Amino acid sequence: MTRRTLVASLAAGAVAATRSETKAVPQEWHPRLGILGKYTPANVEFAKAQGFTNMILDGGVHSALSPQSATDARIEEIKRTLDGLHVSAFQITVNHTDPDLAKRSAVNDHFVRSIELAGKLGVPYIGTASGKDPQKSFPEQVDEVVRVYTEKYFPVCERNHVRILWEPWPEGPNIATSPVGYVALFKAFNNSPYVGLQYDPSHLVRQFMDPIQTARDFVDKIYDVHLKDTEILWPVLRAGGIDPVDGASWWRYRIPGMGSINWREFFSVLQNVGYTGAMSVEQEDPLYGADNNPGPDFSDDFKMGFVMAKRYLNQYVP
Repeated sequence: MTRRTLVASLAAGAVAATRSETKAVPQEWHPRLGILGKYTPANVEFAKAQGFTNMILDGGVHSALSPQSATDARIEEIKRTLDGLHVSAFQITVNHTDPDLAKRSAVNDHFVRSIELAGKLGVPYIGTASGKDPQKSFPEQVDEVVRVYTEKYFPVCERNHVRILWEPWPEGPNIATSPVGYVALFKAFNNSPYVGLQYDPSHLVRQFMDPIQTARDFVDKIYDVHLKDTEILWPVLRAGGIDPVDGASWWRYRIPGMGSINWREFFSVLQNVGYTGAMSVEQEDPLYGADNNPGPDFSDDFKMGFVMAKRYLNQYVP
């Protein structure tokens, strides 16, 4: 290599390095920050007024978004009310594989119609439980979930551009509550594009699993997020264990920042993969009216939980 060639090579390397540095300029992280609640004009107005940009809306059988009452006029009215506010998901926690076949059929029919309604409103996801039949073994339950979704839901999901997401709620009709469940289901579904995770780290904490590592392991399946914390009441737990006398509570849900979750690490996992979807506060904090919010409109103390959560989250989510 001549001196001229060496100098040219070094110069080219310097230019490439400069270009690389230019491309690496950090960008401000802008996922949508939202809240979860029932659809009412007052709740939507509150979300907008507080600067939230997303909502997850209750889509249950008796909710204001029940497809049974969704006429074309009603859908247009809902669109006008929501104008300017993104909706990432309906929340519909039901048992898709109920052992009672009559109940299962009613649930399946409602869910199909909800997928269609989501399509009409431009809502991309429905958060739910996987389905559960305790009479069957775990592998048999996985197979049944796959069969029901494939036969009943996926053709409708494809037509309406909707994906079904599992929230890891352990009390629900749900086997998608842990890494073991995730691995089994995603493998059985052969990485179907119509299922994913609505990740809620609070449920992992109270099951004594690692919510950060679990998020890291399945981050490519996370499409929507519940922001909720869990506080472990260690004096109660140390004195009485996980099954204390008189049913004493050894944990409770809290707004983000008031429990055990390391939110900086959690958001780092999402930011590292460029997650720009929605993250919505699920307000179940008893210190902010979660035990006394009859609704459907948010009570004042319940609203304050959202306000305080947003104040904490703004340090991570602009």
